[in-house]
Amino acid sequence: MKTGIKGVRRLSATAVTAAGAVLLTGAFAAPAQAAAPKAATVKAAAPKVPAITAAGGFAMNNATGKTAYAKAADTRRSMGSTTKIMTAQVVLSQKKLNLDTKVVVDKAYSDYIVAKTASSARLIVGDKLTVRQLLYGLMLPSGCDAAYALADKFGSGSTRAARVKSFIGQMNTAAKNLGLKNTHFDSFDGIGSGANYSTPRDLTKLASSAMKNATFRGVVGTKATKQKVTTKSGGYRYMSWTNTNTLLGTYAGTIGVKTGSGPEAKYCLVFAATRNGKTVIGTVLTSSSVANRTADAKKLLDFGFKV
Repeated sequence: MKTGIKGVRRLSATAVTAAGAVLLTGAFAAPAQAAAPKAATVKAAAPKVPAITAAGGFAMNNATGKTAYAKAADTRRSMGSTTKIMTAQVVLSQKKLNLDTKVVVDKAYSDYIVAKTASSARLIVGDKLTVRQLLYGLMLPSGCDAAYALADKFGSGSTRAARVKSFIGQMNTAAKNLGLKNTHFDSFDGIGSGANYSTPRDLTKLASSAMKNATFRGVVGTKATKQKVTTKSGGYRYMSWTNTNTLLGTYAGTIGVKTGSGPEAKYCLVFAATRNGKTVIGTVLTSSSVANRTADAKKLLDFGFKV
């Protein structure tokens, strides 16, 4: 069959048209999609480590013991009335303890307060208080008279001096058993003779142990109490005590534990709070004021809940 020039031209035109269609289709077709990159994981910035005014500080997760914050955490310092955490611990660890046992307030206890210009539960000579009530007087107003009464009651010996020495010995034995290598007691209340010291880490460990006791937790978590005590004449009076730990009622979740102060100790605070099932516990030692020790504790609690 013959193909004319016109036929060739028609064929060429058809081919060109088809090729153009292919080119046009390629030009306007959606480009092939590359695999979408995986979304980048955004890592939250670590919370800023707080600066505190206290010379030493420590905070940890109470459940795991993991350190959240440490500043001179193992440096030995005077601890003031935070000593009374161990006073209470020793009392509560007594065998066959009866918290309703009554103790008569001796004149020696009030004389001691006057001589030492010490913090007081304002115990009145001749009154009878239960051991439980003395623990409130010990831990809320930080009564050194209550501490003396408890040491006299639970120490052993034929004289008051011997009983007090025995009780302080129990405190040091308890510290050793808890592995508190940088802690030593030479008093039942923190008014020592130069050998009453601890560290932020040790005090935190002590408080963590003490908080396992339901009675201790109940006492140190109490903002204020009014206790009915028996008088010398057989009547009764009410003793009202307010907790010196101002975190109670001002920092949500606070559950304890104890303030301390003194010429050498300055201002100290062992603290604990629980939020969303997590408990942070810690200590600040040698802060410059009541306000600063409270502010320092709040900073460490805030930080502890974030890490």
